Amino acid sequence: MAENAGCKASVDRTGTPIVAGAASQGLTTILEYLTSVPAWYLATCEGDQPHVRPFSFAALEGGRIWFCTATTKDVYRELQANPKFELTAWKPGRGWIILRGLADLDDQAGPEVRQAGFAHMAALGEQHAGPNDPELTFFSMKDAQTWLCDIEGTWEPLAL
Repeated sequence: MAENAGCKASVDRTGTPIVAGAASQGLTTILEYLTSVPAWYLATCEGDQPHVRPFSFAALEGGRIWFCTATTKDVYRELQANPKFELTAWKPGRGWIILRGLADLDDQAGPEVRQAGFAHMAALGEQHAGPNDPELTFFSMKDAQTWLCDIEGTWEPLAL
């Protein structure tokens, strides 16, 4: 267990730090969902054309979920132009999660999350100079809404 700003941290199956303390149960549920599947899908828009791509890094720190990408990618450029996004993940036997909100591109991820994101991206084959490479960036969300959904048509909102 590591310490971070007075909160205890544990590590998920991917090595991603999960920092407890300031997080709501809803944020913890989202993180557990996203880190328990190999990939989940994030959608952005460019003009009137939606774009969907797989993501696989999420970490909780300081009461915020952090996602990782590179400033050189289309997804980053699209979020700069229009911060609206939606993501979904399906967990066999548990239904799926939908999260929609605005990307907060103000990268303030801490050292543990930066190191975990760098290691995760390197394991995927991405080349970055280190956790503080200026091309490696972390974003969180604001004004988010989240639901747990099932095949019966239930959309259960999660309080964030």
